[in-house]
Amino acid sequence: MFSSGQITFAILFIIAFVSILIYMYAKDKKLHKKNYKGVKWVLITFIGFIIFLFLVKYFLKN
Repeated sequence: MFSSGQITFAILFIIAFVSILIYMYAKDKKLHKKNYKGVKWVLITFIGFIIFLFLVKYFLKN
């Protein structure tokens, strides 16, 4: 289905892409900590709200 050249290119591309992602994240880590300080509470609230909606749906259905 794929030639050996295409498979080699795909593997090298994935390795390079993941390496660049890791490097850029490490480079911006300090900046992310500064700018996105309270983001975890927004995520926890959002997940809690979704769980709340599922619980309301479950209890109203029964």
